[in-house]
Amino acid sequence: MLLKDIWYFACPARDIKPGSLQRKMLAGEPVMLGRTQGGEAFALRDICPHRAAPLSAGRIVEDDAAAGGAATVECPYHGWRFRADSGACAAIPSLTADQAMETTRIRAGRYPLTEQNGLIWIYIPADWRRPSEPQDGPPPLPAKLEQPRMVEKAVFACHVDHAVVGLMDPAHGPYVHRQWWWRTEGSMHEKQKVFGPRPHGFAMERHKPSSNSFAYKLLGGAPTTEIEFRLPGVRFETIRNEKHTVLGFTAVTPVDEDTTEVTQVFFWDIPLFSAIRPLMRPFVRAFLNQDRAMVDLQQEGLKFGPNLMLIDDADMQAKWYHQLKREWTASREEGRGFVNPVKETTLRWRS
Repeated sequence: MLLKDIWYFACPARDIKPGSLQRKMLAGEPVMLGRTQGGEAFALRDICPHRAAPLSAGRIVEDDAAAGGAATVECPYHGWRFRADSGACAAIPSLTADQAMETTRIRAGRYPLTEQNGLIWIYIPADWRRPSEPQDGPPPLPAKLEQPRMVEKAVFACHVDHAVVGLMDPAHGPYVHRQWWWRTEGSMHEKQKVFGPRPHGFAMERHKPSSNSFAYKLLGGAPTTEIEFRLPGVRFETIRNEKHTVLGFTAVTPVDEDTTEVTQVFFWDIPLFSAIRPLMRPFVRAFLNQDRAMVDLQQEGLKFGPNLMLIDDADMQAKWYHQLKREWTASREEGRGFVNPVKETTLRWRS
């Protein structure tokens, strides 16, 4: 089940260059991302309603007279042009002067798009033919950091649920991410953390980082961290000391039912981190590759359709994720407000 009527992280804003178009599959939907020369980003359904050619293979027509001076996207097959701001057809070049046709009734389909803090978010409705306007925006960053400092992504060959559950699993670290600079099996000890509800998700309340996490010591001082999860699959880890803030943003975005894109973005306000960024990048890649390798291994067992187990307390976050998804879907189907099923509680596990 891929959630709809919700904002999905699409890509870093810098990936969409002025005057460019690109195709992206997002929650099973073919999306065309574009940006006008004036800098306005937009998203249309990447299928021309005439003969189904991908609009992303076409071009942007700036200041199109047929659209009253607005930008349009020209289909590469027959040159039909669609307004970037609405998806409405603005021109059909094959029509003769005496062939009257109300072209604006033809629509390519538009997806609401928001650009904030250097990130692109796209709202995927339940039905693109009858799209509902979003009632709220994408989840705001929990820290005032303007632009991403480092971005790494990987494609996982799995359903989004397996990637999300792996992301929030607190017990796999000493095994999957076993290295001297992070954690080892020998450093395992009992942990106790307080969790509470957040809009469309939950959070591990602010606390002192684990003593067996060497990487946190790079920040210096007496750092504290808060880890928050929100639907459809985004995680924020905000680490602060007396002077600085580091935000680790992880987006788990479904491409389709069997493929998931995991994007790790870091924000910081520490000049030293910018200087040592080339040294940090291999460690981030190592983390993503280790998780991807475990997901690939997991697929070998999933081929046989086993019944999977979730235990208390180590797997409680995974249980909450499934409960949140069910409540999101039910609230949309029943036309009511979302009721967060997560209650404040303390979880204990060894890691």
